[in-house]
Amino acid sequence: MDTKWKNTKKTEWKIRKHLQTKRARIIIALICGIPGILLFLYMWKEWFDFPSKSAWVVGGIMNILFGIALFNGIRCKIEKRYQTWDTFVEDFFQKWKEEWKKQQKFLIGIALGVGILAIFMFKTQIIELYYWYGYNYSVGYVTIGSVLIQFIVAEATVIRFMLRLLNHHVADMEALVEQNVEKAMEQAIQSERLKVDLISNVSHDLKTPLTSMVGYIELIKKEEVSDVVADYVEVLGNKAQKLKEMIDSLFDLAKTSSGNIEFHMEKMELNRLIEQVQADMEDKFTQANREVVAELTEENTEFTSDSSYMYRICQNLMENALKYSAEHTRIFLKTARVEKAGKEMVRFEITNTANYRMNFSKDQIVERFARADKARTTEGNGLGLAIVSTYTSALGGLFEVGIDCDQFKAIVEFPV
Repeated sequence: MDTKWKNTKKTEWKIRKHLQTKRARIIIALICGIPGILLFLYMWKEWFDFPSKSAWVVGGIMNILFGIALFNGIRCKIEKRYQTWDTFVEDFFQKWKEEWKKQQKFLIGIALGVGILAIFMFKTQIIELYYWYGYNYSVGYVTIGSVLIQFIVAEATVIRFMLRLLNHHVADMEALVEQNVEKAMEQAIQSERLKVDLISNVSHDLKTPLTSMVGYIELIKKEEVSDVVADYVEVLGNKAQKLKEMIDSLFDLAKTSSGNIEFHMEKMELNRLIEQVQADMEDKFTQANREVVAELTEENTEFTSDSSYMYRICQNLMENALKYSAEHTRIFLKTARVEKAGKEMVRFEITNTANYRMNFSKDQIVERFARADKARTTEGNGLGLAIVSTYTSALGGLFEVGIDCDQFKAIVEFPV
């Protein structure tokens, strides 16, 4: 993966700045290194008559000069070596580890070589001082100490640079991941928007001719036709009406999913709403041989929401229970006032015994056009629970589905 500069002028400025820094480091290394070497040579030349106190003072100054020179020299060399490295590649960390091992071996080898040389020089000094004076070993101590100090300086310089290089790689990878995540999210949002737009446009285009068809079917019903034709027209009318309801539901679902909708919020009672929807569907429950058991709480179930959308939510839940429940079974309607995450909520819960095997999850059943009845022996278009989920979320509520053997439970909750 190649790294591309977004701004050419900025790149040139960075290169020019790097060259200026490199020259400055070389000059500093020479200015500090040459006096350090001269002090070292002078100290060893006069070690025979060099007092201990002077040796430690000169050694301290020498180490400061050597440290500055070594730091700048190593930085200059290491920056030149790795200036062509691309931190924006996948195998960078592997290369970095291999290079790290090489550096450690090189530094330890140099330190051991210089240390052995210093010990050899100190050993010679000890032997000669023993025969001449017998005590003053300060120059040798300073030399061995200087080797250790400069090794630490060199190691710290290399570690600092390599960590900086690794941090660049981590920052590049984080930027790449963030960029990919943002791109994926944008693509997902765009894809979802296109789906919604497609559904909205197709639904809108279908509504006009279908409305005309329903109108003409109603006109045919008023004409004098044979009984056979009348039956055909009746079936055609029913199917057209169901198709119109499905298209309307699909259009409303797409509109709500896109967020392009305006709610009219008002105070309402959940218990009264359930009673109203139940009364409106009473004939359907009776014809389908379903007994409805309503267990409405005596607590206050007042909350704020959009009455038309809430009616649709409750209606869809009851119709779903009616379509997919076994014949001669009970459908339970329950309301309650609960506390969830520190918030007061009103809950509507509907439970039915399914007439099919429920081998699906909540995420699967609330998908558009998903049907729990795989054989599709029951009426339905697979939009009922999808609409419930979308409307509930848009109104700031929660929608949950529970499955226990043949018992199917749907729960919606809204904040008070």
